[in-house]
Amino acid sequence: MKKTLCPSMMCANFGELKKEVQELSEANVDIFHIDIMDGNFVPNFGMGLQDLQFIRSTTDKLIDVHLMIQNPGNYVEMFADLGADIIYFHPEADIHPLRTIDKIKNKGKKVGIAINPGTSVAFISELLPTADYVMVMTVNPGFAGQTYIKTVDKKIEELIKLKKEHRFEIFVDGAISEERISTLSNIGVDGFVLGTSALFNKNEDYKTLVRKIKGGDS
Repeated sequence: MKKTLCPSMMCANFGELKKEVQELSEANVDIFHIDIMDGNFVPNFGMGLQDLQFIRSTTDKLIDVHLMIQNPGNYVEMFADLGADIIYFHPEADIHPLRTIDKIKNKGKKVGIAINPGTSVAFISELLPTADYVMVMTVNPGFAGQTYIKTVDKKIEELIKLKKEHRFEIFVDGAISEERISTLSNIGVDGFVLGTSALFNKNEDYKTLVRKIKGGDS
């Protein structure tokens, strides 16, 4: 099955960010993934607006932003105007998620719904018909290098049963190794956010790593 690969740019070498983006593009990644954190919804701070602007100026590939922030609806237009193609937000942090979805669509962008490991599919059930992507966090959001939470597998399986009806794609984010990509792809997961478990800080170049992960669909 086709695997959409999304390098998590918070794991990149910021001392050579332009080179990182170019080499990842040449390696045939699909979407650049940018984490935005406010130190409130998650106990960390993520990438900045300048990082998004710089990456946007360096690549024509799709860019998603993962808004791990409170009241994300207040900032949708800003991130859309900065060049994000897909905007993920957490309904857990949004009082009016359908209003936020309307804002994303009105900007001509794709809607991404992200949910934490402890959030049920039932919690977002009424939003699924409006979503282009549903991203399941497989670690508690905020930090790289965590351990995969196996209890999310049941939730992923539940979403796979629903995706044909609502026509969204399922992505996963957190401790996504090459082996886990293979397993999840075989059951119907579409996309994978890649961090230190599969892509960054390895002894092989990005082209080699991406080729291995994509296998026959590279």
